[in-house]
Amino acid sequence: MTASPPDVPIALEATALTRKYGGVTVVRDVDLALPAGSKTALLGSNGAGKTTLLKMLSRLLTPTSGSFRIDGHPGPSPEAARAVGVLGHSPMLYEDFTPLENLRFFARIYDVADADARIEEILRQVGLWLRRHEPTAIFSRGYHQRLALARALIHDPAVLLADEPETGLDPEGVALLDEIALARPALTVLAATHRIDHIGAWASGIVRLERGRLVEDTSSVGLATEGTPA
Repeated sequence: MTASPPDVPIALEATALTRKYGGVTVVRDVDLALPAGSKTALLGSNGAGKTTLLKMLSRLLTPTSGSFRIDGHPGPSPEAARAVGVLGHSPMLYEDFTPLENLRFFARIYDVADADARIEEILRQVGLWLRRHEPTAIFSRGYHQRLALARALIHDPAVLLADEPETGLDPEGVALLDEIALARPALTVLAATHRIDHIGAWASGIVRLERGRLVEDTSSVGLATEGTPA
């Protein structure tokens, strides 16, 4: 676990985080400390434990042992849940709902203030405002991903956890992803990706897993050098 730069709070912290399935340890004793505003690429081969780690941090999977904190709150707490946005392999959308209905549902869950204005703002950002009344089921994979991004950010989280967020996006969609999420200054990002060619556009550090173990962590290097969040 790398040292945090002075005066930069820790937005995501994991201590000895471990997950076993039966007798197989998929993630073993992972320690992380990601400073607020940092952008970290999570690397590793297929089966390295990236998705399992992200699922634990996003509260979709219970750790076998270890602990974590999101924006200063213990992982299991409601406050931690409200502080994190999740963009996973599954869009986590209701196919029979329109984009407007989907975001209204999630805005209620997160108790978003002035929800209608926030929904319009983010649907315009992802290019779906003019299609807000259409069933989500008819959308392409790329438009599903755009709406999933809007869902992940609807409550303005402090931390974004993303698993292959570029999946299904064309170059315009990837540029949009960078603009409103991956490279957004105030947002702390941990994103698993195989797009090594794209990391330089947004990441300030990397975390690498091999067989569930942390083998490289430069997640604070960029911030330590510059002294301010990227």
